[in-house]
Amino acid sequence: MWRVWLIFDPRRVLLGLFTFLFALALLIHFILLSTDRYNWLNGPQAQSKPVPQNVSPMPSKDS
Repeated sequence: MWRVWLIFDPRRVLLGLFTFLFALALLIHFILLSTDRYNWLNGPQAQSKPVPQNVSPMPSKDS
């Protein structure tokens, strides 16, 4: 294993690894924030149900 570090510079490899892992963590967090279930900042957004068009208002008590 030590011969691998003779071929690659350990500082560049570790910097590349940490950069990749940081970008992957940001990507995963933004994907989770875009979902309704796992958005911990805004919470779940209430899905409003459409009002049916064939509903008539209740008649008044005076009639």
